[in-house]
Amino acid sequence: MNEGAFHPEDRARSHIDRRLSLCGWVVQTRAEMNLGAGLGVAVREFQTASGPVDYALFVGRILCGVVEAKPEGSTLSGFAEQAARYMAGAPSHLVRSDGQVRFEYVASSSETIFRDHADPDSTSRIVFSFHRPETLERWIKDSTTLRARLQSMPPVNPLGLRACQVDAVTALEQSLAVNKPRALVQMATGAGKTFTACTLSYRLLAHSGFRRILFLADRANLVRQTRDEFLAYRPPGTGRSFSEIYNVQKLGAAGLDKDSQVVVATIQRVYSVLTGKELAEADEEISSFEQSGPATERLIGYNPSIPIESFDLVITDECHRSIYGTWRQVLEYFDAFTIGLTATPSLHTLGFFNKNLVAQYPYERSVVDGVNVGFEIFRIRTEIGERGSTVKAGYDLPVRDKRTRAERYETLSEDFAYTPDQIDRTVLVPNQIRTVLETFRDTLFTELFPGRHEVPKTLVFAKDDHHAEEIVGLVREVFGKGNDFAKKITYKTDGADPEQLIRAFRNDYNPRIAVTVDMIATGTDVKPIEALIFLRDVRSELYFEQMKGRGARTISPEKLREVTPDAEAKTRFVLVDAVGVSESLKTVSQPLERDRVIGFDRLIDEIASGRRDDDAFATLAARLAALDRRIGDKDRAAITRAAGGVDLAGLAARLLDAVDPDALAARVGQDAPEPEQRKAREAAKDRAVEIFDDPVLRKLLKDVKAAADIRIDTISTDAVVSSGWDEMRATDTVERFRRFLDERRDELAALQILYRLPYAQKRLTYEAVDELREALKRPPWLLEPVDIWRAYKRIAADKVRGSPSGTLADIVMLVRYALGQNESLEPLPSLTAGRFNLWLGREEKAGRVYSQEQKAWLAAIRDHLAVNIEIRPEDMMEAPEFAARGGIVRARGLFGTRLPNMLDELTEVLVA
Repeated sequence: MNEGAFHPEDRARSHIDRRLSLCGWVVQTRAEMNLGAGLGVAVREFQTASGPVDYALFVGRILCGVVEAKPEGSTLSGFAEQAARYMAGAPSHLVRSDGQVRFEYVASSSETIFRDHADPDSTSRIVFSFHRPETLERWIKDSTTLRARLQSMPPVNPLGLRACQVDAVTALEQSLAVNKPRALVQMATGAGKTFTACTLSYRLLAHSGFRRILFLADRANLVRQTRDEFLAYRPPGTGRSFSEIYNVQKLGAAGLDKDSQVVVATIQRVYSVLTGKELAEADEEISSFEQSGPATERLIGYNPSIPIESFDLVITDECHRSIYGTWRQVLEYFDAFTIGLTATPSLHTLGFFNKNLVAQYPYERSVVDGVNVGFEIFRIRTEIGERGSTVKAGYDLPVRDKRTRAERYETLSEDFAYTPDQIDRTVLVPNQIRTVLETFRDTLFTELFPGRHEVPKTLVFAKDDHHAEEIVGLVREVFGKGNDFAKKITYKTDGADPEQLIRAFRNDYNPRIAVTVDMIATGTDVKPIEALIFLRDVRSELYFEQMKGRGARTISPEKLREVTPDAEAKTRFVLVDAVGVSESLKTVSQPLERDRVIGFDRLIDEIASGRRDDDAFATLAARLAALDRRIGDKDRAAITRAAGGVDLAGLAARLLDAVDPDALAARVGQDAPEPEQRKAREAAKDRAVEIFDDPVLRKLLKDVKAAADIRIDTISTDAVVSSGWDEMRATDTVERFRRFLDERRDELAALQILYRLPYAQKRLTYEAVDELREALKRPPWLLEPVDIWRAYKRIAADKVRGSPSGTLADIVMLVRYALGQNESLEPLPSLTAGRFNLWLGREEKAGRVYSQEQKAWLAAIRDHLAVNIEIRPEDMMEAPEFAARGGIVRARGLFGTRLPNMLDELTEVLVA
């Protein structure tokens, strides 16, 4: 019989038969029923008190659920109650216990929803396919369901956890307990997202009966880093490492290990294992910030060896584009909760996670809490970097073939002008790079890290591998150092293991400077980095935040000195901006080029052989347009001849028109039926790519793309236009501080005193200033005294003297300076010395001469006040500097009854 003669529900049942069989079910008619034919038997048209149900599900001969089949296009949720009636109407002689018939599926040819009636507040959820009989059997045997167990989790043990990690784990478990399928946590880079994931994973495995968890990392080197963190993690109270309790697997080509409880992988690797398609190792080393995965209309089908219930939880760490691009089908394959961990949530990410942002710990807060360090921007502007240059006709310029790196010389027949946008893409200007590096070198120990003599660990971001190669050579030249001093760390590091280079950069004295494109741009943990140099612009806000995060990690002074001997402590990092990356407009929108993984040659061949998805067309259009901007007139003319008069811009336009909805509507009309629109779309795509049938044209395009000559301007000299600290950031910090003072002046006791309000108490106390400090640290202000001090120094260096002491006294001095009570900003200890000497002089004139022992006590009191703002009798008993001198008893013996008044007087003179 022709399939078109089938009733729609018959077609749905035929499709469901195949899907059930793939999932391990034996499908039978009522007449053929043999419950011993397998563990799971699905009996069609099984009779119940409410009528025949499409499928009755038997596991181990026990009736446990039903499947209700509906035609494709049906909205399924409304039929859940119908399925529930069939379940309630199951023959009584088959029901041995309450809740036995509990698994409910409603399915069409293209969609399936599932509900376990044993769950608390049982809710239908979309599943990719059916569960296997073995899974339902296990669920039947469990005394409670996984979702029920989530509602009785023990409290989080805070031992070894930061407060933000405790908050994140608690909030995630609360979200899981109310059966929210997706949840997102924002945690600043360096705040311990992976450690948080380890803690959550252990608790879910140990207390909720989760069987297996999938952790998705951004790149292969981060998979290795994450696996190592899981292996080293020691759950509180167990006395054992995580790996002694549970098996951790790094997913490879061999597939899923049945004994693993935690599987760490890239999303590309999971896709490869699900589909059986090979995956080159290099494809796993590309960040999801740089690609969005293979774009096919149907990404994956059901894989019996990896059923949908393989994971109970999927954790995605910084897989930004992947989760709202075509990769999301990999996540949606598994019947699992999904949790996202990100430092920089975008609107797309929030949308994917249903706006269920359960915990936030922003970068600013992490700096205030000492989890991360802050940063300062040092901007370098050069003449060529700002305006480009022109090389006059007649000069000989080197021209490098980017494919072979072979160089030849070309005599300019006319002036050669280039813009800043072309630098390091179509023209290389060694003198411009050299000028930036020389400026960095010359300001390193005067402005950037004054008093130091060791080059701090520095990471340089380049535009591509060729650019990185040039930078490495120039770094060695500018600093007069050998190969060990500067290294290129990219995927194309010939003859060296990138992982080994990263370990050396992290743990050894050399290299001091590493040049990368994107291999260390996200996730990779190199805590000793104190300087980032941007020689490439970045238009993605998310990517830029990730790149900045490479410098934000804290490190103990001891560990830092192991690799940088003259460093006292890492208190901030410096972002050296040589291209305007801190000023350029950032975006979170999806780029035209949507599939960065696939090479140009492979993409054009796939389209010639029949690939027709929209993303492939858009990607090839972007590549052709970019190629048109990079090649010379000779190559451009050759392509136009080979394409029958169509230039590269025309080829790109044809591809885009074929996938443009507006262009399609103009051809067939907005209201044309869907079949007619689909037919027109397919025809337009076929016409657009007919030209690529020609192997001669394809070969020419590949050859031109591979060569892509880059001119090297060895003639133009460069000069610094300006270099210095970024004042915008400093101004913003100062303005926030002033707004804080104005808005909180009536609320905080310390501000009432410092503003000299009539109702204020008489004197500053330690508690009042500490309250002020805590208020500064809380949202929305997120201000740290040392950052405010640095900001004032950037804006008015002539009025700021000395460095902050890191004590409560710094806050008092900052407030007085902001209110105009002090003309300059300087640490209180530097003022108290002069004030104390004046007070001693007045005392002598009044006839009060102090002995050497008394003067030593007075100096100790002076130093205590300079740090703590006030002094109390108990301080003279407890503080080491007083206790060692005999404490309050000795002080009273030396100063007698005058001691209390003298302490008040000194506080007034030195602090007020």
